[in-house]
Amino acid sequence: MDESALRDFGAAGIILSGGPESVVADHPLVALPAVFELGVPVLGICYGMQAMAKQLGGAVEAGAEREFGYAQVSVVADCPLLTGFADSHDEQDRPLLDVWMSHGDRVVRVPPGFCAVGATDNAPVAVMADEARRFYGLQFHPEVTHTRQGKHMLARFVHDICGCGTAWTPANIIDDALTRVRAQVGEERVVLALSGGVDSSVAAALLHRAIGKQLHCIFVDHGLLRLHEGDEVMATFARHMGVSVKRVDAQERFMSALAGVTDPEEKRKIIGRLFVEIFEEEACKLSAGEMGRQGMGTIRFLAQGTIYPDVIESAGSVTGKAHVIKSHHNVGGLPQRMNMELVEPLRELFKDEVRTLGIELGLAREMVCRHPFPGPGLGVRILGEVRLQYAHTLRLADAIFLQELRNAGWYDRVSQAFAVYLPVYSVGVMGDQRCYEHVIALRAVETVDFMTAHWAHLPYELLERLSTRIINEVAGVSRVVYDISGKPPATIEWE
Repeated sequence: MDESALRDFGAAGIILSGGPESVVADHPLVALPAVFELGVPVLGICYGMQAMAKQLGGAVEAGAEREFGYAQVSVVADCPLLTGFADSHDEQDRPLLDVWMSHGDRVVRVPPGFCAVGATDNAPVAVMADEARRFYGLQFHPEVTHTRQGKHMLARFVHDICGCGTAWTPANIIDDALTRVRAQVGEERVVLALSGGVDSSVAAALLHRAIGKQLHCIFVDHGLLRLHEGDEVMATFARHMGVSVKRVDAQERFMSALAGVTDPEEKRKIIGRLFVEIFEEEACKLSAGEMGRQGMGTIRFLAQGTIYPDVIESAGSVTGKAHVIKSHHNVGGLPQRMNMELVEPLRELFKDEVRTLGIELGLAREMVCRHPFPGPGLGVRILGEVRLQYAHTLRLADAIFLQELRNAGWYDRVSQAFAVYLPVYSVGVMGDQRCYEHVIALRAVETVDFMTAHWAHLPYELLERLSTRIINEVAGVSRVVYDISGKPPATIEWE
């Protein structure tokens, strides 16, 4: 967006978001000068706060100690953005806020007109404010659920300080999505890439409501699904929801293309390319069938359950300036040239919003609240080269993990849980004999928006039972480990 477009937009307020760049680098990204000249409230978050501080006359330096993950902010001055918010209090009865940090640089001197409102042990300016201009800066990330008061802070800024309304409701989101889908596709038919996961399932329900029989779901079984998942997907959609679904057995094709490939980005791109190729082929078959002979024409729309975290991690935003964390098969993994136009009704939503929409659309809670499963499937949970035997082993271990979580009442207490096949060998002793076999890692996290996550503190007794069952029941496994990394710095998936 250039200066004139920004001025013509008529914004009620501006949020400068975080990002991976460094303000102290040689050529840092800067905010347009008009941002600070429009007379509207401005909120800088993480890098946005650092850019604001430097551009308005403050000072930023590379921090000797980085902050990634949980931190506690001590509120040392009054500020309308934070008034009334506290997770606890210190000995002087000052408010303390539990927040989520992800930064290396830090503001060491606020610009003229600002005051320091909050601090942590490693960030002397964790919150800053210029009340006269209604400019605010937060070093932490209020948009993630692990900043406990973050949602309220954003609501305070958007509604109270900027004066914006509250039209972002599930019913309004659905109505808007239905209108946009119908306007985009008209009377034409749409092929939906159905995986059976939460996102594509909600997308299917939304599209079915929008265009009915114009929707054709293609379920590609790439041989990298969870145990019995293919049959469950077909039963759910084709039999119970009345949605047209075609199952394509493409295991051999995917395995052949992935042979010898170890780089996770390359695997994701191969899987994304093959998905699109198959969807285009199936669309051509549909067009050449009975409906095509009746003059319906070529199917040129491909629908996906893309959500906003996919876009963020794949650096798929319209600015083109984001950094790739990992290419999701449905965003960064797509080929540059496609014969079909994308329809993505969930692209601007987070996982918790998608689930809320699913309930609003009438989907069963057990479907909407099931744990997410990536489009590339086990292909990104088998570290290194993907082989059929590895997939079979991982499927069995993963099934045991999920079964034991359900038995122990933990499945609904964690947001996502899965097993990972590690490309390393470990010495073990079985039947009084030495064995040298693979390692399975287990991962369970607690989150809402999936942009940040805590590792789940599963009981030791449950972990012990899981290890015993997997090693005893799954051939080729001699050791089980548990992942205790948060997001950030780790991502939820390993690849």
